[in-house]
Amino acid sequence: MSLQLFGHPFSSYTQKVLIALWADETPFEYRILDREHPDNGEILARHSPFGLFPLLLDDGRPVLETTCIIEYLQAHRPGPNSWIPEGEPGRRTRFLDRFFDLYVMNSMSAPVFDALRPEESRDPYGVGKAMERLRDAYDWLEANLGEGPWAVGEQFTLADCAAAPSLFYADWVEEIGPKRPRLGAYRARLLAHPVVGRAVDEGRPYRSYFPLGAPDRD
Repeated sequence: MSLQLFGHPFSSYTQKVLIALWADETPFEYRILDREHPDNGEILARHSPFGLFPLLLDDGRPVLETTCIIEYLQAHRPGPNSWIPEGEPGRRTRFLDRFFDLYVMNSMSAPVFDALRPEESRDPYGVGKAMERLRDAYDWLEANLGEGPWAVGEQFTLADCAAAPSLFYADWVEEIGPKRPRLGAYRARLLAHPVVGRAVDEGRPYRSYFPLGAPDRD
């Protein structure tokens, strides 16, 4: 059975799925989306109505959206990790997955995408509100992360797959800082995880793409 992932190594949402695939040691073909591989972009366009990625193809069957992809992998290509546990831990996992995607990653993306716009089309008010949301998200996480090493205790879950790229890039835009030691320590543990470190390293050659300028760290 053929499993293909269409994405880019510097993409946070691609990294989210790669973390799950690599952690489970799931065999797949990595179809990188760039100018050197135009056929991959053409296939993506046939399946993704907005050209969004990553895209998973399982014997030609498309699966879109990162959370849905990881849930699909757990159901149809299971590995040693249970990405969404049963019961209350599973509900907590789903909530934190949404929190990291919607309130951390989406908020930090606002100033990044704004920097790519023509000067006359920029939105300083919208960027300012997004940065407020990001700081509020940081503060909520600082107060509400549990005592375990990962987002939902001892088990590395879907929530951590979402948290790793979200916090990695968000800290470039707005540093977590010493006032949020619990959140900063959690980010450090994520980056020390072998598969997260692999995702960071594979994206490293593309850091010049970051429009705000990538910091000389991590």
